[in-house]
Amino acid sequence: MLRPRHEALIAMILAAAVSRLIPHPYNFAPIGALALFGGAQFADKRLAFLVPAAALFLSDLVIGLYSHMEWVYLNFALTVCLGLWLRQRRGALRIAAASLAASVLFFVVTDLGVWLNDALYAKSLAGLLACYAAAIPFFPNTLLGDGFYTLLLFGGFALLESRFAMLRETPAISPV
Repeated sequence: MLRPRHEALIAMILAAAVSRLIPHPYNFAPIGALALFGGAQFADKRLAFLVPAAALFLSDLVIGLYSHMEWVYLNFALTVCLGLWLRQRRGALRIAAASLAASVLFFVVTDLGVWLNDALYAKSLAGLLACYAAAIPFFPNTLLGDGFYTLLLFGGFALLESRFAMLRETPAISPV
C-alpha cells in the first residue's frame, strides 16, 4: 500500500510526464526535472528510478518511439543519481545548480549518442565538436524546460508538504 507521500509524488511525476503530450518548443520538456525530482524525493532508490522512468516510458509510448532513446534513458538514469546526491542536500541554490547540471548532462550525453550512432558527423574530434555545435540552438530550451519543471515540481511539492503534514518525509527509525 502506498503512503500519501508516494501517491502525491507519483501523481506529480505523471502530470509532468503528461505535459510532454501538449505542444511545446523543442527540448522544453520535463525529462531532466522528472529524473532529478524522483531521485531527490523517493527514499526508496528503486522507486526513485522506477517511477520517473515509467512515466517517461509511458509518455514515449504515446508520443512515439524515437531513435537514440537509449541515450536519453542513460542520461535519465544519471540524472536520477544526481537527484539521489541532492536528496540530503536540498536547498534552493543546490536544486538550481542540479537543474543546470542535468541540462548540461543531457546535452553532453544525448549529443554524444547522436555523434556515435549517426553517419551525419565524422568520427573525429572535429565531427564531435560539429555535432555539439549543431545542438547549441536547442540548449536554451533544455535549460528553460529543466528550470521551469524543476521549480514546478520541487516548489510545488514543498508547498504541499508545508500545508499537509502527511506528505512530509518521516525520518527513518534507527535500531537501538
